[in-house]
Order: sequence, then structure tokens, then C-alpha cells
Amino acid sequence: MVSAAPPTLDAGPGPARTSARQWTAVAVLSLATFVVVTSEMLPVGVLTPMAEGLAISTGTTGFSLTVTGLVTAVTAPAVPRLLGTVDRRLVLAVAMVVLAAGNALTAISGGFPLLLVSRVVLGLGMGAVWGLAAAVAPRLVTARHAATAVSFAVSGVAAASVAGVPLGTLIGNAFGWRAAFAALAVAAVVLAAALLAALPPLPPVPQPAGPAATGTSERLLRVPMVATGLVLIALLVTAHFAAYTYVRPVLEERTGLAPGPIAALLLVYGVFGLAGNFAAGALAARRARATVASLAAGIGAAIALLAAFGGTAWVTVAGIALWGLAYGGLSVAGQFWMTRLAPHRAEHITGLYVGVFTAAIALGALAGGTLVEASGVTAVLWTAAAGALTALTIAATRRR
Repeated sequence: MVSAAPPTLDAGPGPARTSARQWTAVAVLSLATFVVVTSEMLPVGVLTPMAEGLAISTGTTGFSLTVTGLVTAVTAPAVPRLLGTVDRRLVLAVAMVVLAAGNALTAISGGFPLLLVSRVVLGLGMGAVWGLAAAVAPRLVTARHAATAVSFAVSGVAAASVAGVPLGTLIGNAFGWRAAFAALAVAAVVLAAALLAALPPLPPVPQPAGPAATGTSERLLRVPMVATGLVLIALLVTAHFAAYTYVRPVLEERTGLAPGPIAALLLVYGVFGLAGNFAAGALAARRARATVASLAAGIGAAIALLAAFGGTAWVTVAGIALWGLAYGGLSVAGQFWMTRLAPHRAEHITGLYVGVFTAAIALGALAGGTLVEASGVTAVLWTAAAGALTALTIAATRRR
């Protein structure tokens, strides 16, 4: 079940059959990324009641995403170099237990100090799981299905928006926001056991000697195309999360929606996000940079629609759908782009990519919170749209 070397994402003819057991392992890994990202993003769906329950402002509550993102940004790139010969299956299981502890602490938080601690713990677990998932996924299947396995593993990120955040929002509306985090803690423990049962032993892949072995994180950053791609991803993710972290206040203030319709709109966002994940995965397997550029255009257009016409119901629905479609494909498309640039250093390039991605989440949540407190939600939307346009400009002008 475990390949001796990382398969390429566009493997040609080879053994065609991947067993049901192997696909089960991929599915469990996808569920792990689903719970990880749901845990990170759930404050978006319960931001208002969570702020009220902790007696802090919505902007301060949104900063909790910044904390998680910063910790994950440090953890993800460090994981490959710190693990040594440790079985990656064991690492993933332990990381899910750490994630469960973070969610449990969030559920019992009585104020911002314990919330801060809980989000630090959450970031440690998240950095390990997300940082390894895309590198591990191709090892679970035959080379012919490596790209599909990565798409499925990363689909947990989009699926978190489809089901995770909306379901958490519904649980929060019905039973309180603490119950939603408690449910995630239980799910993480169950998945820790499932990872141990479903995944094969995953020792580290031997790294090539010579020039190919120079792909440490620091040296990868000196490769111009890698640096350009990471800057572009950082801009896009920062812009997205500056706006998306505060999407509930946006929908409450500009569209006047109640909690029930907001949960339904988040579900629309998620459904289109999942579709975007698989569509972008298929396109990025052939033309990764062009796919990312198209997604940047979609994100910018969607946020601009909400900023300009967010008071109109049908425009809001269309904008949310386009936003989900475009952003849903970003994680997998960016992952394909980065992995192609360093195919023999999958763990290092994935860790670096996830580190930049989650640091951008942190920066976006921080910038959005600062703008919300200072200028309101409309200013956040226009600033985010400008950031997406800047990323699109970089993608369109840097061909080599």
C-alpha cells in the first residue's frame, strides 16, 4: 500500500487498480482534514453568539483565527524536519488527539485567555495534519491515482465549508456554540483511532542524493517560481479571510438576514466550494498556474459583488456561490502548483505551502478584524477585493 517513492501527480500508464482498502485510507485522511479545517473555521459561523458568550467583541473573537493560523504556519514547515524516522501514521493520529484537546478547551472557555490557549493547541494539531495530508495521500494508492488521492485528501478543506461550518452553525444555533466545539473534539478522537486502523505504516520516504536533495524550505524559497507562487497564494488567502472571517456580520448588516438563512447561505457557499475543489483539481493537474489565476479572478469578482450590491438578496446569493466556487479550488490548485516545482520534496514543499497558507489566514483574520473595528464591514470587502486583484495581476504577469 505504500509506495517506495513519492509518485508524480500526473503519473502515466501503470497499475490501474487501487483497492477498496486503499481508498478507505484516503477517505479517512480526507475526513481528518475536514475536521481540522472545520475546527479552525467554525468561529466564522458562530462568531456573534461566541463573542456574546465570552463577553468580547466580534473583532476580538475573530482574532482567534489569527492565533490558530500563526501557530499552524510555524508548525507545518517544521514537522517534516522534526519527525525524522517517526511513522507518519502515528504522527497523524497523535495530531488529531491534540486537535481534540484544543476543541475541548474552546468549548469550556470562559474568556479570551483560555480561548487563546485553546487555539494555540488547535494550531499545533492542525499544522501536523494539514502539513502531511497532501504528501501522504499519493502514498496510499497506485501511482495512476495519485492526483485523485490528493484531490480527495484536500477536499476535506472544501467539505468543511460544505458541511462542517454550516453544520456547526446549526448545532450552535440549536444547542449553543460550545456544543459545536465539543462535537468536534469527539469527532477528532474517533478519527485518531480510524487513522491508526485504516492507514498502513508510513515511514519517511528516502530522499534523493545530489542536487535533488537541496530542497529544504530555505532553499525552496530561493527558487523564483516557488517564491512567486507563495506570494500569490498569500495575497489571495489574506484577502479571502479578511472578508470571510466576518461574513456573518456582513450578511447580518448588509442583507439583514437571520441566523437560519445565514446558515443556508453558508451551505450554498460550501456546496459550490466542494464543486470548485474537484473542478480546479482536474484543471490544475494540467495547468496549475492558469487555474490559480482564474480562481483569483473569481474571488475578487465575488467579493466586489457583495461590496457593491450586497443589499440585494439575489446578488448576495450569486456572490456567495461564486465565492465558494472560486475559493474552494484554491487549496488543491495551489498544492498541485507547489508540488510540481519540487516533486522529490513533497513533505517539505507541502509544509512550506501550508505554513504560508495558514499564516495568510492569520493575517487575513487580523486585518479584517482591524478594519471591522475601525471602518466597518464594507471597507473590509473592498480591501479584500483589491487584494485578490493584486494576486491576479501577479499571476497574469509572471509567466516564468
